[in-house]
Amino acid sequence: MTDTFRITLGQLNPTVGDLPGNAAKAREAWAAAREAGANLLALPEMFITGYQTQDLVLKPGFTQEAMARIVDLARDCVDGPAIGIGGPYAEEDRLYNAYWILRGGKVVARVLKHELPHKQLFDEWRLFNVGPISGPYSLDGLRIGSPVCEDAWWPEVCETLAETGAEILLVPNGSPYHRNKLDLRMGHMVARVVETDLPLIYLNSVGGQDDQVYDGGSFVLNPGEDGGAVKVMQLAPFDEMLAHVDFTRTPQGWRAVPGRMDHQPDEWEQDYRAMMEGLRDYMRKSGFRKAVLGLSGGIDSALVATIASDAIGPENLRCVMLPSEYTSQASLEDAADCAGRLGTRLDTVQIEGARDAVENALAHLMEGTQPDITEENIQSRLRGVMLMALSNKFGELLLTTGNKSEVAVGYATIYGDMAGGYNPIKDLYKTRVFETCRWRNRNHRDWMQGPAGEVIPPQIISKPPSAELRPNQKDQDSLPPYEVLDAILEGLVEKDLALKDLVAQGFEPETVKKVETLLYGSEWKRYQAAPGPRISTKAFWLDRRYPLVNRWRDRI
Repeated sequence: MTDTFRITLGQLNPTVGDLPGNAAKAREAWAAAREAGANLLALPEMFITGYQTQDLVLKPGFTQEAMARIVDLARDCVDGPAIGIGGPYAEEDRLYNAYWILRGGKVVARVLKHELPHKQLFDEWRLFNVGPISGPYSLDGLRIGSPVCEDAWWPEVCETLAETGAEILLVPNGSPYHRNKLDLRMGHMVARVVETDLPLIYLNSVGGQDDQVYDGGSFVLNPGEDGGAVKVMQLAPFDEMLAHVDFTRTPQGWRAVPGRMDHQPDEWEQDYRAMMEGLRDYMRKSGFRKAVLGLSGGIDSALVATIASDAIGPENLRCVMLPSEYTSQASLEDAADCAGRLGTRLDTVQIEGARDAVENALAHLMEGTQPDITEENIQSRLRGVMLMALSNKFGELLLTTGNKSEVAVGYATIYGDMAGGYNPIKDLYKTRVFETCRWRNRNHRDWMQGPAGEVIPPQIISKPPSAELRPNQKDQDSLPPYEVLDAILEGLVEKDLALKDLVAQGFEPETVKKVETLLYGSEWKRYQAAPGPRISTKAFWLDRRYPLVNRWRDRI
């Protein structure tokens, strides 16, 4: 009977739909695990397909090929460690989210996910059947239970595994990031260790997929000697890596040997990393190598330019200034200063001629009307046309730059500054934009490809925000101060508070009602908005799904 067991943890980054690429990544990890003398290579949930697949997994051809890739992997990886790998399993008319165990050229076990998440951004009830609770599988004399992701967030599956002989718990996950997610995961996993008195491995994916970013942060817990749980290994968030965890048999049962304890950055750094990794992987996995954006001299576009520089390198980013007579000299200077600090290309395209041509073409239809938001939006939409032309001509992904506050209340022009393919700050409120800029000016990390130092000019952070679509325009001409707006939006969006709750907190009833009206009235814009990385628990799109036509309004 063996008294030691080594597991190689693959905190890796699969790509949705890249079945041969994901299988090759698994083979490479298996070779490293074999070299390290591991008994088992553990890979995350749905690794062979990438995660989330959404409705792609409902295509029989895709699911059958994914299963065939796993069988081929088992056949090719014979002389070495076993493999645990996530993938779909179809049987007759039923489809499961499964964890496949491969050993000696064969599939020796499948664990079928029992608890299917169906809240926030997940809807696995729509895709998969509920699997029966599986028992443990045995490898080299060790009985391992593998609750799949959500299975470990509730007591039933883990308790059943412990009762049926599991000696350790290995939890494969595809768990996306949101702010302070590690604390939430840790609380649930500690509860499972306390209930079962078993050590537990929490293994998570890394990498961006559409609007989701998987942040890794895998860890290992042992039961505490006097109750509770003790963390004995913690992997860094967002970093792709292989790590080895050794288990030894003790009088109290199997226990993990303490291993690496990587630093866990604060929420500001993790939010920034999530936005950057989301953009980097969206581009890499979609085949884009270069990006373009409109650099206005304002704080939002400066932050997006900085994130993009860190994601793909400043040499791969084109910034474009598109001034009109309403563009201040300060904005021209600030945009040039920011591009210079980042080391990006900065082009200038005048829009007055195009704007005059459009207004002249419409003059016979608009005769007798007064200039209003219509003329302002023409300017924004012309900027979108010109930026999209550069994107098409040079194959550069157009980045949009609207923050969550603007996205929430519709303070952005559809087909104008909303035009583009990806928005790195879509889930970042304006007040957090300011602080994020300050954080980046103070900090530089080795995962950033942009330069160190004060890359966002201080005057961009300190000046009043303005769209500069009319003389002397300021955002707060149309909106409450951002400190007020964001606090109200957090109540309405993140917490689903009633208007009366916000009034009780001290906000003016008229202001609260105005923000609610803007929020509901701009839903149609968000349906057409570019995707962007989720960093909160209520990101627009999958986390919050509202009807376009909605005549209900709350009352104070």
